Amino acid sequence: MTAMLETRALTVRYGRHTAITGVDLAVVNGERLALLGHNGAGKSTLFKAVLGFITPASGTISIAGHAPGDRGARCAVSYLPENVAFHGALTGREILRHFARLRGERATVADPLLEKVGLAHAAERAVGTWSKGMRQRLGLAQALIGAPQLLLLDEPTSGLDPVSRRDFYALVDEVAARGAAVVLSSHGLEEVQNRTDRVAILSNGRLVADGALAALAAEAALQAQIRVTARQGEADALQGRIGGRRCNGIAVEVSCPVPDKFELVRRLASDEAVRDIDVRLPTLDDVYRHFSERGRTEE
Repeated sequence: MTAMLETRALTVRYGRHTAITGVDLAVVNGERLALLGHNGAGKSTLFKAVLGFITPASGTISIAGHAPGDRGARCAVSYLPENVAFHGALTGREILRHFARLRGERATVADPLLEKVGLAHAAERAVGTWSKGMRQRLGLAQALIGAPQLLLLDEPTSGLDPVSRRDFYALVDEVAARGAAVVLSSHGLEEVQNRTDRVAILSNGRLVADGALAALAAEAALQAQIRVTARQGEADALQGRIGGRRCNGIAVEVSCPVPDKFELVRRLASDEAVRDIDVRLPTLDDVYRHFSERGRTEE
């Protein structure tokens, strides 16, 4: 499948400082990629290079087969920054109609988009009276103008309440379902864990991990954590049989490779001393911590 976004050996420098080094990354149609990294890792720099705001020192970028800044690339890509800024004296409808015309779309697309992001009720109010979360949703509506093929989202849920975050990710799913590629930069690891298809992790400007969560967890050899709660008076004997460590008076924690968890749980379930079993699989936070720390060590 042809990549909607592809970078090859991408390197970006600001004077003597190298912000991105040799990044190879591809995102295909319909894919939701979580772009993760510490502050200063190079996420925003990568977005700026894709948008054509900065010129790479070396390497290439392709957006739908076009170079950044070309007309074809500008038509294909849309961007939502972390902190949106709109003229406070204009209404939501006026702002969206303005950006629709800039995008070459009819002004009439504004109202359906305002409805989609839950702002139809405030369409005639000056944006200066809106909350931060409302302005962020207006930014999302702006980013959706023209049905872009590539959507770049930089900390898009900043300022959104839990309900608005849920609605936002439903929109991301809808955009991906129609075939657009979505690249989402976020520090909210828990909220993106089950809402993206793939994870790419930057550390000090280098791509240190790229793949599905389960594959990265396996590559990192992260283990499943199993907490076994014993029946009254059985904790000592249980620990003697299964090992692990005591985490309180009645529970024992053991670790095992993820592929082995089923057999271990089956064995524990047949032990009469066991009252309950909880299984914790590696999370995105575990994966991120592992590869980020490895990236810093390799530097």
